[in-house]
Amino acid sequence: MALSRKATPAERQFHGDDPEEIYAPRHELREGSIPASVAHDLITSELLLDGNAKLNLATFVTTWMPGPAAQLMAETADKNMIDKDEYPQTADIEARCVNIIASLWNAPESDAAAATGCSTTGSSEAVMLGGLALKWRWRERMRAAGRPSDKPNIVMGANVQVCWEKFCRYWDVEPRMVPVEGDRLHLGAPEAAAQCDENTIGVVAILGSTFDGSYEPVADISHALDDLQAERGLDIPIHVDAASGGFVAPFLQPELVWDFRLPRVQSINASGHKYGLVYPGVGWAVWREEAALPRELVFNVNYLGGNMPTFALNFSRPGSEVIAQYYMFLHLGHEGYVRACRRAQSVALYLSEHIGKIGPYECLTDGSELPVFAFKLKPEITNYTVYDVSGRLRERGWQVPAYTFPENREDLAVLRIVVRAGMNHDMADMLLADLRSETEYLESLEAPLPPRDPSKAGGFAH
Repeated sequence: MALSRKATPAERQFHGDDPEEIYAPRHELREGSIPASVAHDLITSELLLDGNAKLNLATFVTTWMPGPAAQLMAETADKNMIDKDEYPQTADIEARCVNIIASLWNAPESDAAAATGCSTTGSSEAVMLGGLALKWRWRERMRAAGRPSDKPNIVMGANVQVCWEKFCRYWDVEPRMVPVEGDRLHLGAPEAAAQCDENTIGVVAILGSTFDGSYEPVADISHALDDLQAERGLDIPIHVDAASGGFVAPFLQPELVWDFRLPRVQSINASGHKYGLVYPGVGWAVWREEAALPRELVFNVNYLGGNMPTFALNFSRPGSEVIAQYYMFLHLGHEGYVRACRRAQSVALYLSEHIGKIGPYECLTDGSELPVFAFKLKPEITNYTVYDVSGRLRERGWQVPAYTFPENREDLAVLRIVVRAGMNHDMADMLLADLRSETEYLESLEAPLPPRDPSKAGGFAH
Protein backbone atom coordinates (compact mmCIF):
# COMPACT_ATOMS: atom_id res chain seq x y z
CA MET A 1 0.00 0.00 0.00
CA ALA A 2 1.38 3.39 -0.97
CA LEU A 3 2.00 5.83 1.85
CA SER A 4 0.82 8.79 -0.22
CA ARG A 5 -2.27 9.33 -2.32
CA LYS A 6 -2.32 10.10 -6.02
CA ALA A 7 -2.73 13.78 -6.80
CA THR A 8 -5.97 15.03 -8.29
CA PRO A 9 -5.75 16.98 -11.58
CA ALA A 10 -6.36 20.24 -9.71
CA GLU A 11 -3.42 19.54 -7.39
CA ARG A 12 -0.91 18.62 -10.05
CA GLN A 13 0.18 22.16 -10.77
CA PHE A 14 0.27 25.67 -9.46
CA HIS A 15 1.47 28.97 -10.88
CA GLY A 16 3.88 31.30 -9.18
CA ASP A 17 2.99 34.98 -9.61
CA ASP A 18 6.57 36.11 -10.26
CA PRO A 19 7.32 38.18 -13.40
CA GLU A 20 8.19 35.07 -15.39
CA GLU A 21 4.84 33.41 -14.51
CA ILE A 22 6.63 30.18 -13.78
CA TYR A 23 4.69 26.96 -14.01
CA ALA A 24 5.66 24.62 -11.17
CA PRO A 25 4.07 21.15 -11.00
CA ARG A 26 3.43 19.82 -7.51
CA HIS A 27 3.50 16.07 -8.11
CA GLU A 28 5.69 15.59 -11.15
CA LEU A 29 9.08 16.82 -12.29
CA ARG A 30 8.99 20.09 -14.23
CA GLU A 31 10.33 19.88 -17.77
CA GLY A 32 12.73 22.79 -17.41
CA SER A 33 14.59 24.47 -14.57
CA ILE A 34 13.63 27.62 -12.68
CA PRO A 35 15.87 30.18 -10.96
CA ALA A 36 17.16 29.10 -7.55
CA SER A 37 15.73 32.19 -5.86
CA VAL A 38 12.27 31.54 -7.28
CA ALA A 39 12.32 27.89 -6.15
CA HIS A 40 13.39 29.10 -2.73
CA ASP A 41 10.54 31.64 -2.55
CA LEU A 42 7.94 29.11 -3.67
CA ILE A 43 8.96 26.62 -0.99
CA THR A 44 9.38 29.12 1.85
CA SER A 45 5.96 30.60 1.08
CA GLU A 46 4.39 27.15 1.29
CA LEU A 47 6.18 26.39 4.57
CA LEU A 48 4.48 29.38 6.18
CA LEU A 49 1.53 27.03 6.66
CA ASP A 50 3.54 24.91 9.12
CA GLY A 51 3.08 25.48 12.83
CA ASN A 52 5.31 27.72 14.90
CA ALA A 53 8.06 25.54 16.41
CA LYS A 54 8.24 27.58 19.62
CA LEU A 55 4.53 27.02 20.25
CA ASN A 56 4.80 23.29 19.63
CA LEU A 57 4.40 21.76 23.09
CA ALA A 58 3.71 18.31 21.64
CA THR A 59 7.11 17.25 20.37
CA PHE A 60 10.09 16.12 22.44
CA VAL A 61 12.38 16.98 19.54
CA THR A 62 14.68 20.01 19.75
CA THR A 63 13.31 23.08 17.96
CA TRP A 64 15.95 25.62 19.01
CA MET A 65 19.75 25.63 18.98
CA PRO A 66 22.28 28.45 19.33
CA GLY A 67 23.03 30.25 16.07
CA PRO A 68 26.64 28.99 15.80
CA ALA A 69 25.39 25.40 16.10
CA ALA A 70 22.97 25.85 13.21
CA GLN A 71 25.76 27.46 11.19
CA LEU A 72 28.10 24.57 11.98
CA MET A 73 25.47 22.08 10.84
CA ALA A 74 25.07 23.93 7.54
CA GLU A 75 28.84 23.99 7.04
CA THR A 76 29.12 20.22 7.60
CA ALA A 77 25.99 19.06 5.78
CA ASP A 78 28.11 17.39 3.09
CA LYS A 79 29.88 15.00 5.48
CA ASN A 80 28.81 11.35 5.27
CA MET A 81 28.99 9.71 8.69
CA ILE A 82 29.69 6.26 7.27
CA ASP A 83 32.74 7.39 5.29
CA LYS A 84 35.23 7.32 8.13
CA ASP A 85 38.22 7.09 5.82
CA GLU A 86 37.32 10.29 4.00
CA TYR A 87 36.16 12.09 7.16
CA PRO A 88 38.39 10.69 9.92
CA GLN A 89 37.97 13.70 12.18
CA THR A 90 34.19 13.42 12.06
CA ALA A 91 34.61 9.74 12.98
CA ASP A 92 36.86 10.73 15.88
CA ILE A 93 34.26 13.26 17.05
CA GLU A 94 31.64 10.51 17.01
CA ALA A 95 33.89 8.32 19.17
CA ARG A 96 34.42 11.21 21.60
CA CYS A 97 30.65 11.65 21.90
CA VAL A 98 30.16 7.94 22.60
CA ASN A 99 32.77 8.09 25.35
CA ILE A 100 31.26 11.24 26.86
CA ILE A 101 27.81 9.63 26.93
CA ALA A 102 29.11 6.31 28.27
CA SER A 103 30.84 8.18 31.08
CA LEU A 104 27.64 10.12 31.77
CA TRP A 105 25.82 6.80 32.11
CA ASN A 106 28.55 5.24 34.28
CA ALA A 107 29.69 2.57 31.82
CA PRO A 108 32.51 0.51 33.39
CA GLU A 109 34.86 0.95 30.41
CA SER A 110 34.31 4.67 29.95
CA ASP A 111 37.45 5.64 31.90
CA ALA A 112 39.57 3.81 29.33
CA ALA A 113 38.09 5.89 26.50
CA ALA A 114 37.03 2.62 24.88
CA ALA A 115 33.26 2.70 25.22
CA THR A 116 31.16 0.48 22.97
CA GLY A 117 28.50 2.43 21.11
CA CYS A 118 27.59 4.41 18.03
CA SER A 119 25.53 7.27 16.73
CA THR A 120 22.22 6.44 15.04
CA THR A 121 19.38 8.10 13.20
CA GLY A 122 17.44 8.89 16.36
CA SER A 123 16.38 6.51 19.11
CA SER A 124 14.27 4.45 16.72
CA GLU A 125 17.39 3.00 15.09
CA ALA A 126 19.17 2.79 18.45
CA VAL A 127 16.26 0.73 19.81
CA MET A 128 16.56 -1.69 16.89
CA LEU A 129 20.28 -2.14 17.54
CA GLY A 130 19.82 -2.64 21.27
CA GLY A 131 17.04 -5.14 20.70
CA LEU A 132 19.05 -7.06 18.09
CA ALA A 133 21.98 -7.38 20.48
CA LEU A 134 19.64 -8.77 23.15
CA LYS A 135 18.16 -11.27 20.69
CA TRP A 136 21.53 -12.47 19.42
CA ARG A 137 22.96 -12.94 22.92
CA TRP A 138 19.83 -14.86 24.00
CA ARG A 139 20.07 -17.06 20.91
CA GLU A 140 23.71 -17.83 21.68
CA ARG A 141 22.79 -18.86 25.22
CA MET A 142 19.94 -21.06 24.06
CA ARG A 143 22.02 -22.80 21.41
CA ALA A 144 24.87 -23.36 23.86
CA ALA A 145 22.35 -25.02 26.20
CA GLY A 146 20.94 -27.15 23.37
CA ARG A 147 17.52 -25.50 23.56
CA PRO A 148 15.24 -24.16 20.81
CA SER A 149 15.86 -20.53 19.87
CA ASP A 150 12.88 -19.83 17.64
CA LYS A 151 10.43 -18.21 20.09
CA PRO A 152 12.04 -15.12 21.62
CA ASN A 153 9.98 -12.62 23.59
CA ILE A 154 10.69 -9.23 25.12
CA VAL A 155 8.90 -7.67 28.12
CA MET A 156 7.87 -4.02 28.19
CA GLY A 157 5.09 -1.75 29.35
CA ALA A 158 2.19 -0.95 27.05
CA ASN A 159 3.33 2.69 27.23
CA VAL A 160 6.43 2.11 25.09
CA GLN A 161 7.06 4.18 21.98
CA VAL A 162 5.88 2.60 18.73
CA CYS A 163 9.47 1.88 17.66
CA TRP A 164 9.48 -1.09 20.07
CA GLU A 165 6.41 -2.54 18.38
CA LYS A 166 8.24 -2.12 15.08
CA PHE A 167 11.27 -3.94 16.47
CA CYS A 168 9.15 -6.89 17.51
CA ARG A 169 7.37 -7.09 14.17
CA TYR A 170 10.46 -6.59 12.02
CA TRP A 171 12.67 -9.04 13.92
CA ASP A 172 10.06 -11.66 14.83
CA VAL A 173 10.08 -11.21 18.60
CA GLU A 174 6.95 -11.72 20.69
CA PRO A 175 6.07 -8.46 22.49
CA ARG A 176 4.91 -9.10 26.03
CA MET A 177 3.19 -5.82 26.76
CA VAL A 178 2.34 -5.26 30.40
CA PRO A 179 -0.92 -3.25 30.51
CA VAL A 180 -1.21 -0.16 32.66
CA GLU A 181 -3.57 -0.61 35.60
CA GLY A 182 -5.33 1.92 37.81
CA ASP A 183 -2.83 4.51 38.97
CA ARG A 184 0.15 2.52 37.64
CA LEU A 185 0.64 4.19 34.28
CA HIS A 186 3.91 2.50 33.30
CA LEU A 187 5.80 -0.77 33.82
CA GLY A 188 6.12 -1.98 37.41
CA ALA A 189 8.81 -4.30 38.78
CA PRO A 190 6.58 -7.23 39.87
CA GLU A 191 4.63 -7.09 36.62
CA ALA A 192 7.83 -7.17 34.55
CA ALA A 193 9.28 -10.16 36.37
CA ALA A 194 5.99 -12.06 36.13
CA GLN A 195 6.13 -11.97 32.31
CA CYS A 196 9.64 -13.41 32.01
CA ASP A 197 10.56 -16.96 31.09
CA GLU A 198 13.50 -18.78 29.47
CA ASN A 199 12.63 -17.27 26.09
CA THR A 200 12.78 -13.67 27.32
CA ILE A 201 15.61 -11.82 25.58
CA GLY A 202 15.30 -8.85 27.92
CA VAL A 203 13.14 -6.31 29.72
CA VAL A 204 12.76 -2.78 28.37
CA ALA A 205 12.58 -0.03 30.99
CA ILE A 206 11.59 3.49 29.90
CA LEU A 207 13.37 6.44 31.46
CA GLY A 208 10.79 9.06 30.58
CA SER A 209 7.42 7.82 29.34
CA THR A 210 6.09 9.76 26.37
CA PHE A 211 2.61 9.49 27.87
CA ASP A 212 3.25 11.48 31.05
CA GLY A 213 6.99 12.13 31.45
CA SER A 214 7.40 9.67 34.34
CA TYR A 215 10.42 7.40 34.89
CA GLU A 216 9.92 3.67 35.14
CA PRO A 217 11.57 2.19 38.28
CA VAL A 218 14.66 0.73 36.60
CA ALA A 219 16.40 -0.19 39.86
CA ASP A 220 13.28 -1.90 41.23
CA ILE A 221 12.87 -3.83 37.98
CA SER A 222 16.53 -4.89 38.20
CA HIS A 223 16.09 -6.08 41.81
CA ALA A 224 12.96 -8.02 40.85
CA LEU A 225 14.93 -9.75 38.09
CA ASP A 226 17.70 -10.52 40.61
CA ASP A 227 15.10 -12.28 42.75
CA LEU A 228 13.77 -14.10 39.68
CA GLN A 229 17.27 -15.37 38.88
CA ALA A 230 17.75 -16.55 42.45
CA GLU A 231 14.42 -18.40 42.37
CA ARG A 232 14.34 -19.81 38.82
CA GLY A 233 17.83 -19.35 37.39
CA LEU A 234 16.68 -16.94 34.68
CA ASP A 235 19.31 -14.29 33.91
CA ILE A 236 17.29 -11.55 32.16
CA PRO A 237 19.14 -8.42 30.95
CA ILE A 238 17.68 -4.91 30.83
CA HIS A 239 17.74 -2.40 28.02
CA VAL A 240 16.95 1.15 29.16
CA ASP A 241 15.13 3.25 26.59
CA ALA A 242 16.31 6.64 27.80
CA ALA A 243 15.27 8.45 24.62
CA SER A 244 14.40 11.54 26.66
CA GLY A 245 15.64 10.85 30.17
CA GLY A 246 19.18 9.90 29.19
CA PHE A 247 20.08 13.57 28.84
CA VAL A 248 17.97 14.70 31.81
CA ALA A 249 18.43 12.31 34.74
CA PRO A 250 22.25 12.63 34.92
CA PHE A 251 21.83 16.39 35.35
CA LEU A 252 18.60 16.75 37.32
CA GLN A 253 18.56 13.51 39.31
CA PRO A 254 22.22 12.39 39.56
CA GLU A 255 21.44 10.29 42.64
CA LEU A 256 18.90 8.18 40.73
CA VAL A 257 20.36 4.74 39.92
CA TRP A 258 19.04 3.68 36.52
CA ASP A 259 22.10 3.24 34.30
CA PHE A 260 25.17 0.99 34.06
CA ARG A 261 25.59 1.19 37.83
CA LEU A 262 23.03 -1.63 37.74
CA PRO A 263 24.91 -4.73 36.51
CA ARG A 264 21.78 -6.05 34.80
CA VAL A 265 21.59 -3.02 32.48
CA GLN A 266 23.34 -4.11 29.29
CA SER A 267 22.48 -1.30 26.87
CA ILE A 268 20.97 2.18 26.80
CA ASN A 269 19.71 4.42 24.02
CA ALA A 270 18.96 8.12 23.97
CA SER A 271 17.99 10.78 21.45
CA GLY A 272 20.54 13.53 21.00
CA HIS A 273 17.78 15.44 19.22
CA LYS A 274 15.61 15.52 22.33
CA TYR A 275 17.13 16.73 25.60
CA GLY A 276 20.57 16.26 24.08
CA LEU A 277 19.65 19.65 22.56
CA VAL A 278 20.49 18.90 18.91
CA TYR A 279 18.28 19.38 15.85
CA PRO A 280 16.92 16.09 14.41
CA GLY A 281 17.99 13.49 13.81
CA VAL A 282 20.68 11.90 15.94
CA GLY A 283 20.48 9.13 18.51
CA TRP A 284 22.97 7.14 20.56
CA ALA A 285 23.27 3.48 21.48
CA VAL A 286 25.77 2.45 24.16
CA TRP A 287 26.53 -1.02 25.52
CA ARG A 288 27.82 -1.86 28.96
CA GLU A 289 30.98 -3.42 27.55
CA GLU A 290 32.29 -4.83 24.30
CA ALA A 291 31.04 -8.33 25.17
CA ALA A 292 27.44 -7.04 25.31
CA LEU A 293 27.50 -6.39 21.55
CA PRO A 294 27.76 -9.67 19.57
CA ARG A 295 30.62 -9.48 17.08
CA GLU A 296 28.58 -11.05 14.28
CA LEU A 297 26.38 -7.93 14.25
CA VAL A 298 29.38 -5.75 13.38
CA PHE A 299 30.28 -5.62 9.69
CA ASN A 300 33.57 -4.56 8.13
CA VAL A 301 33.60 -2.74 4.81
CA ASN A 302 36.56 -1.61 2.73
CA TYR A 303 34.98 -0.11 -0.36
CA LEU A 304 35.07 3.47 0.90
CA GLY A 305 38.86 3.55 0.93
CA GLY A 306 39.67 1.94 4.27
CA ASN A 307 38.65 -1.05 6.34
CA MET A 308 36.10 0.04 8.93
CA PRO A 309 33.58 -1.63 11.23
CA THR A 310 29.92 -0.60 11.09
CA PHE A 311 26.92 -1.54 13.17
CA ALA A 312 23.85 0.32 11.99
CA LEU A 313 20.68 -0.17 9.99
CA ASN A 314 21.41 2.90 7.89
CA PHE A 315 24.53 3.28 5.81
CA SER A 316 24.99 6.79 4.44
CA ARG A 317 23.70 9.51 6.77
CA PRO A 318 24.69 13.06 7.69
CA GLY A 319 27.63 13.70 9.98
CA SER A 320 26.43 17.22 10.79
CA GLU A 321 24.15 16.14 13.64
CA VAL A 322 27.00 14.26 15.33
CA ILE A 323 29.21 17.32 14.99
CA ALA A 324 26.39 19.45 16.44
CA GLN A 325 26.13 17.06 19.40
CA TYR A 326 29.82 17.49 20.10
CA TYR A 327 29.40 21.26 19.79
CA MET A 328 26.70 21.20 22.48
CA PHE A 329 28.87 19.04 24.76
CA LEU A 330 31.79 21.40 24.22
CA HIS A 331 29.73 24.57 24.54
CA LEU A 332 27.59 23.67 27.55
CA GLY A 333 29.68 21.23 29.53
CA HIS A 334 28.15 19.52 32.56
CA GLU A 335 27.23 22.81 34.20
CA GLY A 336 25.49 24.09 31.06
CA TYR A 337 23.36 20.95 30.72
CA VAL A 338 22.39 21.19 34.38
CA ARG A 339 21.38 24.80 33.82
CA ALA A 340 19.37 24.01 30.68
CA CYS A 341 17.57 21.08 32.34
CA ARG A 342 16.79 23.08 35.48
CA ARG A 343 15.43 25.93 33.39
CA ALA A 344 13.09 23.57 31.54
CA GLN A 345 12.06 21.85 34.76
CA SER A 346 11.35 25.20 36.43
CA VAL A 347 8.97 26.16 33.62
CA ALA A 348 7.30 22.71 33.71
CA LEU A 349 6.75 22.87 37.47
CA TYR A 350 5.41 26.43 37.16
CA LEU A 351 2.95 25.43 34.45
CA SER A 352 1.74 22.27 36.18
CA GLU A 353 1.21 24.14 39.44
CA HIS A 354 -0.87 26.86 37.84
CA ILE A 355 -2.81 24.56 35.51
CA GLY A 356 -3.74 22.49 38.57
CA LYS A 357 -5.31 25.64 40.02
CA ILE A 358 -7.56 26.15 36.98
CA GLY A 359 -10.84 24.60 38.10
CA PRO A 360 -11.52 21.78 35.63
CA TYR A 361 -7.99 20.31 35.51
CA GLU A 362 -6.04 17.71 37.49
CA CYS A 363 -2.34 16.99 36.89
CA LEU A 364 -1.22 13.35 36.65
CA THR A 365 2.46 14.36 36.74
CA ASP A 366 4.12 17.67 37.45
CA GLY A 367 7.40 17.76 35.51
CA SER A 368 9.61 16.82 38.46
CA GLU A 369 11.15 13.90 36.50
CA LEU A 370 11.23 14.84 32.81
CA PRO A 371 10.24 18.49 32.22
CA VAL A 372 7.01 17.00 30.86
CA PHE A 373 3.61 16.59 32.47
CA ALA A 374 0.12 15.36 31.66
CA PHE A 375 -3.19 16.68 32.95
CA LYS A 376 -6.81 15.67 32.59
CA LEU A 377 -10.30 17.03 33.07
CA LYS A 378 -12.09 16.30 36.33
CA PRO A 379 -14.80 13.62 36.08
CA GLU A 380 -17.64 16.10 36.53
CA ILE A 381 -16.75 17.93 33.28
CA THR A 382 -19.17 16.65 30.65
CA ASN A 383 -19.78 19.52 28.20
CA TYR A 384 -16.35 19.28 26.57
CA THR A 385 -13.32 17.00 26.35
CA VAL A 386 -9.54 17.27 26.31
CA TYR A 387 -9.80 17.21 22.51
CA ASP A 388 -11.89 20.37 22.63
CA VAL A 389 -9.31 22.04 24.87
CA SER A 390 -6.54 21.00 22.47
CA GLY A 391 -8.50 22.29 19.50
CA ARG A 392 -9.21 25.67 21.13
CA LEU A 393 -5.53 26.10 22.02
CA ARG A 394 -4.52 25.22 18.46
CA GLU A 395 -6.61 28.14 17.25
CA ARG A 396 -4.28 30.34 19.31
CA GLY A 397 -1.22 28.64 17.77
CA TRP A 398 -0.40 26.31 20.68
CA GLN A 399 0.07 22.63 19.86
CA VAL A 400 -0.89 20.68 22.98
CA PRO A 401 -1.67 17.04 22.17
CA ALA A 402 -4.68 15.20 23.54
CA TYR A 403 -4.77 11.40 23.62
CA THR A 404 -5.81 8.37 25.64
CA PHE A 405 -3.58 6.01 27.60
CA PRO A 406 -3.00 2.46 26.28
CA GLU A 407 -4.82 -0.79 26.97
CA ASN A 408 -6.72 -1.05 30.27
CA ARG A 409 -6.70 2.73 30.78
CA GLU A 410 -8.15 3.86 27.48
CA ASP A 411 -10.75 5.65 29.58
CA LEU A 412 -8.02 8.10 30.67
CA ALA A 413 -7.80 11.00 28.21
CA VAL A 414 -5.16 13.64 28.88
CA LEU A 415 -3.31 16.65 27.54
CA ARG A 416 0.48 16.76 27.68
CA ILE A 417 2.98 19.60 27.72
CA VAL A 418 6.65 19.14 26.83
CA VAL A 419 8.95 21.94 27.97
CA ARG A 420 12.10 22.21 25.85
CA ALA A 421 14.89 24.71 25.26
CA GLY A 422 13.35 27.94 24.01
CA MET A 423 10.30 27.82 26.32
CA ASN A 424 10.55 30.45 29.07
CA HIS A 425 8.36 31.80 31.89
CA ASP A 426 7.02 34.63 29.73
CA MET A 427 5.75 32.12 27.17
CA ALA A 428 4.38 30.01 30.02
CA ASP A 429 2.36 32.98 31.23
CA MET A 430 0.99 33.51 27.71
CA LEU A 431 0.00 29.85 27.53
CA LEU A 432 -1.71 30.03 30.91
CA ALA A 433 -3.61 33.16 29.87
CA ASP A 434 -4.83 31.46 26.71
CA LEU A 435 -5.74 28.27 28.56
CA ARG A 436 -7.74 30.24 31.14
CA SER A 437 -9.53 32.19 28.40
CA GLU A 438 -10.40 29.11 26.34
CA THR A 439 -11.44 27.19 29.45
CA GLU A 440 -13.71 30.05 30.48
CA TYR A 441 -15.42 29.83 27.10
CA LEU A 442 -15.79 26.04 27.33
CA GLU A 443 -17.13 26.30 30.87
CA SER A 444 -19.83 28.70 29.67
CA LEU A 445 -21.37 26.07 27.39
CA GLU A 446 -24.89 25.10 28.33
CA ALA A 447 -24.81 21.78 26.47
CA PRO A 448 -22.14 19.29 25.38
CA LEU A 449 -20.15 20.04 22.23
CA PRO A 450 -20.41 17.58 19.34
CA PRO A 451 -17.67 14.93 19.58
CA ARG A 452 -14.38 15.99 18.00
CA ASP A 453 -12.41 13.67 15.77
CA PRO A 454 -9.26 13.01 17.90
CA SER A 455 -7.15 12.70 14.74
CA LYS A 456 -7.92 16.34 13.92
CA ALA A 457 -7.53 17.76 17.40
CA GLY A 458 -3.80 17.81 17.98
CA GLY A 459 -3.40 14.11 18.73
CA PHE A 460 -0.52 12.20 20.27
CA ALA A 461 2.99 13.16 19.24
CA HIS A 462 6.38 12.01 20.53
